[in-house]
Amino acid sequence: MSVAVFASGAGTNLQALIDAFRAGGIAGRIGALISNNSKAYALTRASQAGIDNYHISAKVFPDPGVFLEKISNVLSTHAINLIVLAGYMKLLPIEIIKRYRSRIINIHPALLPKYGGQGMYGINVHKAVIEAGDTISGATVHFVDEIYDHGAILIQRTVPVLPGDDPESLAARVLEVEHRILPQAVGMFL
Repeated sequence: MSVAVFASGAGTNLQALIDAFRAGGIAGRIGALISNNSKAYALTRASQAGIDNYHISAKVFPDPGVFLEKISNVLSTHAINLIVLAGYMKLLPIEIIKRYRSRIINIHPALLPKYGGQGMYGINVHKAVIEAGDTISGATVHFVDEIYDHGAILIQRTVPVLPGDDPESLAARVLEVEHRILPQAVGMFL
């Protein structure tokens, strides 16, 4: 089984997956990394791990047909069975969602359905949790459909919101959970 990881930033969830595959905790391989951000450290992590990596963005390929073709070619070339969105800050083209229905998962830094949807990513999620006065937060791995953060939930794990937490301290604890449950979900799927 071959996995494509899509990431836009530092790639710490990518690294958690790389480590889990190397440790033999997941059968299969990461066939490719796609990033919409040419400066994403995820590209460096993939390169260091010997994973083929690609910068494919709508800025570089503004024609939607060409953009779709570039992504489709990578997925076909690497015989991808599962797509993992690991901090990918864009919606996938609808054609990809349809073609890979029930074979695309996403990690989200909140307990969906709360704090999901457009604009609810990264530190914004943790600010919203703290501002709402929630005492529990966490992370969710879910299937991807046509709506942001909407698909069926695979795994959720909680973390406490501690007195004195700021968005950064909460984010750090949630990220630790993400690093555990994303490889677990990929292993379950494969």
